[in-house]
Amino acid sequence: MKRSVLTRYRVMAYVTAVMLLILCACMVAKYGFDTGADLTLAVSQVHGVLFMIYLVFAFDLGSKAKWPFGKLLWVLASGTIPLAAFFVERGVRAEVEPLVADAPVTVGA
Repeated sequence: MKRSVLTRYRVMAYVTAVMLLILCACMVAKYGFDTGADLTLAVSQVHGVLFMIYLVFAFDLGSKAKWPFGKLLWVLASGTIPLAAFFVERGVRAEVEPLVADAPVTVGA
């Protein structure tokens, strides 16, 4: 497995988690303080697009790492739970890095 597969997943896990926290703050502002409705709409749409990209990269990593369906489902769902993606990403990285280190290095021409 290429290191880029893990790197793509890690970047999108962090970006998705941060955007979800920003979206939660916007929702508190919108419904708790009746302000920022336009910002909440924009952040929710950006988060939705980034979450779809996260799903693609997480599925790609899971299929290459040959995860069972339950583990793959947990990693995919962790992007919907505030703060969960940070913790799940650390576990995924610890599990997948040995697979990346064992992969043969190829030199392209």
